[in-house]
Amino acid sequence: MAEKFLSLEGVSVQIGNKQILNNLYFNILHGEQWAITGPSGSGKSVLAHTIMGRHFYTGEIKYHDPGTRIAIVEQQHRFLNRSGTADLYYQQRFNASDADQTITVEQELVQYLPEAAVRKNSPSPGTLSTWEWLDHLHIRPLLSRPLIQLSNGENKRVQLAIALLEEPDLLILDNPFLGLDTEGRSTLHRIIDMLAEKGIQLLLIASPKELPGAITHVARLEEGEWTFHDIKQRFQPPQEAMERAHLDAGTLQQLQQLSSREPDTFSSAVKMTDVNIHYGEKILLQHISWEVKRGERWNVSGPNGAGKSTLLSLITADNPQAYANDIWLFDRKRGSGETIWEIKQKIGFVSPELHLYFDYSATCFEVIASGLFDTIGLFRLLTEEQEQRVLLWIRLLSLENLRSLRLAQLSTGQQRMVLLARALIKNPPMLILDEPCQGLDEAQTSYFRQLIGLLCEAFGTTLIYVSHYREEIPDCVDRFLRLDNGAIVT
Repeated sequence: MAEKFLSLEGVSVQIGNKQILNNLYFNILHGEQWAITGPSGSGKSVLAHTIMGRHFYTGEIKYHDPGTRIAIVEQQHRFLNRSGTADLYYQQRFNASDADQTITVEQELVQYLPEAAVRKNSPSPGTLSTWEWLDHLHIRPLLSRPLIQLSNGENKRVQLAIALLEEPDLLILDNPFLGLDTEGRSTLHRIIDMLAEKGIQLLLIASPKELPGAITHVARLEEGEWTFHDIKQRFQPPQEAMERAHLDAGTLQQLQQLSSREPDTFSSAVKMTDVNIHYGEKILLQHISWEVKRGERWNVSGPNGAGKSTLLSLITADNPQAYANDIWLFDRKRGSGETIWEIKQKIGFVSPELHLYFDYSATCFEVIASGLFDTIGLFRLLTEEQEQRVLLWIRLLSLENLRSLRLAQLSTGQQRMVLLARALIKNPPMLILDEPCQGLDEAQTSYFRQLIGLLCEAFGTTLIYVSHYREEIPDCVDRFLRLDNGAIVT
């Protein structure tokens, strides 16, 4: 019988006054590859961080091999700038002069290996050469890029490369498929299978629909307790139902009263003609001509690094190169005297990058309320009507128990629900939702899709929706734009 690799004996974790993990017993044997599943907020990431030694816990965690090396690929990762601090901001990646304040991918990697090992195909002490790992993850084309300019999926690949260069005995992957395109997910499945073949123990936190072939065992957490842990063949993903405040006639009427707006009079929400964006020799968008008319619902797709975030940044007034191009927003040419705040007032927006750089010290209530003013934080008193609107969205997204908690105290899925409420609260003429379901469990995703469809139908909202998963796209979406290498693919 295989020997024990890792044991949890009566492990409990309490953060603040909230019990997150409750008396967990768990054994991983040598050669077993485990996946942890469960709904948003069930304690999966806290468990991973506890195993890494980042949370105080009661009980005992035992590694049965002395000197066991552990690495983790986080769900969210904050890069440091050249000064060694995390003082980065969301729009920084779109400002060429400020993007230089972060190191390149190559400079990040040489911190983990001698520079010669990165530049040449020299072997590392591991089972594969350095370049074999990096090429499997398609890192070579990224080496000269500033970290701040990486797409969400590219960022994920770099983090996985760093973890592998640390040559871990146990590799913890916290939702590694988030933000990856179809090819990227397929590649990661192959990498995970290869890691298992090379003898690395894996602890994967993932959705039940994303379990690689190498996974041998599955455990499920709900409210900090195991509801299942056994071999993968015996695991039956539960049909997750979500008790939500339904958007019935009464709720819709209240929403219409609190969120009424002047009738949309613009003809085109977005109109671009032969738009080109580049940073030095790097071309991000080329010859983009695209029009989004009032009330249309679009899906924007494309592989990681195709230019989707750059395209959206031209609409959300976050990219200064918009002024050098022929771009019209809400029937008004960019640079004709409008302010950034006039543009943002008409747009509800969420993205993985905005999530990453948001103020984590703000409470759930403050984050949602800040969407009324398009600020990162709440800096003014609310009227009674505005407060009622915040409370309505808290109820619609089942966030009542989180109202007073700070963003940093929430799970990634709960944080995303709060930021989605922030994007929706002012009921803008246009919603731009970039991977909005990233980090949500299946029940949350299903509810959110339905909610967006109902809102678009009730208010005639214009929608631009980005997702790598076809099943996450609301049924109301009927127009499609695909980018590849910065160009529109017909």
